Amino acid sequence: MRSLFNKVLLDIAEKNDRIYMVLADIGYGEIEGFAERFPDRFFNVGVAEQNMTGVACGVAMEGNIAVTYSIANFPTLRCLEQIRNDVCYHKANVKIVIIGGGLAYGALGVSHQATEDLAIMRALPDMVVLAPADFAEAEAAVHAMIAHDGPVYYRCGYKKEPALHGGPIDFRIGRAIQVRDGSDLTLIGTGTITYRAFEAAGILESQGVKARVLSMHTVKPLDREAVLAAARETRAVVTVEEHNVLGGLGGAVAEVLAEAGGGVPFLRVGLPDSYIHLVGSHNWLLDHYGFAPQAIAASARRLLEGRQ
Repeated sequence: MRSLFNKVLLDIAEKNDRIYMVLADIGYGEIEGFAERFPDRFFNVGVAEQNMTGVACGVAMEGNIAVTYSIANFPTLRCLEQIRNDVCYHKANVKIVIIGGGLAYGALGVSHQATEDLAIMRALPDMVVLAPADFAEAEAAVHAMIAHDGPVYYRCGYKKEPALHGGPIDFRIGRAIQVRDGSDLTLIGTGTITYRAFEAAGILESQGVKARVLSMHTVKPLDREAVLAAARETRAVVTVEEHNVLGGLGGAVAEVLAEAGGGVPFLRVGLPDSYIHLVGSHNWLLDHYGFAPQAIAASARRLLEGRQ
């Protein structure tokens, strides 16, 4: 997905000379095309993410669109104060892109794992939070991100994520995409883990349970209507996110459900509220922490049957 992101951004930048990239000595193997094609619109500030964000804000305040780009936590947690005080406070047209959210860099340990980012970024005023599920959403999200006037956080996948959609999609910020219909329960995913929720729905169907699947590619602003429709039209709601179970997609959906007062059975499937001390491949870690499609299906079935 990161290769696709860089290709699409380069294509857009060919037609829009307001687009700049600001990096902190990262991303090689993917960003050379932009650097070579637009050397006057490419800045590498060195290993200094706070400075990267400040420079990006300055570029944006001059009427441009600045894209910062790095691995997982580095363009977010390391420079959170600059994002808050410089970018969001001024509603600057800065797009913060991370590569490999969640446990994608599992072999490198907790320093490279973005497991609190959705909660933190969605708490910042005026920040749009995007987490596309597959290549189709990722491409559409780049166009939507550039078209949006203001701060955007874009949680990009890492490598060869499977396709969730079989054809064209209608991608709009703040509007979920229904991937599968169902009347028994609703699985709501965000980011690349949504494909495993989709696979879980197939398992549930083989067991006689019809599961609706929503790709909530925008965590903020959340599609409240899609959530409320799921609560009205199905008998349970389950969120699935490669993120701490606190504060991310599950927290956002829980807020909507609590305010609506519907009382629908609800479950958050996510990472435990602790640091991930284990080191291993991405897929191994996902299975270990309950993201295998069979495990998601079993948790959803227990909720539906009142055994959670």
